[in-house]
Amino acid sequence: MDVKERIEAQLKSHPVILYMKGTPDFPQCGFSGRAVEILNACGVPYAYVNILEDPELREALKEYANWPTYPQLYVKGQLVGGCDIMMQLYESGELKKMLEEAGAAKTE
Repeated sequence: MDVKERIEAQLKSHPVILYMKGTPDFPQCGFSGRAVEILNACGVPYAYVNILEDPELREALKEYANWPTYPQLYVKGQLVGGCDIMMQLYESGELKKMLEEAGAAKTE
């Protein structure tokens, strides 16, 4: 499986996935940490991929998404954006709605 096929398989397998530097428990940059805080505040489950562990994936995803920076949030296989866009959507209430519509059940 080539790297593009791996990306597509990950996107199909998870309604909400965050490509980030580090892990939710130990983010490796401030933007990834903030993205995790935003998703956790929404109270929905999400998958993540630590792009620092896979340089091939890290480079390929930039081209795949036509988005040069991380983190990158995908909902239902579509790129939502990075930390700044996530924050705007969160503050407007749109992110939570988007996540719930994606079938990401709220965790209590």
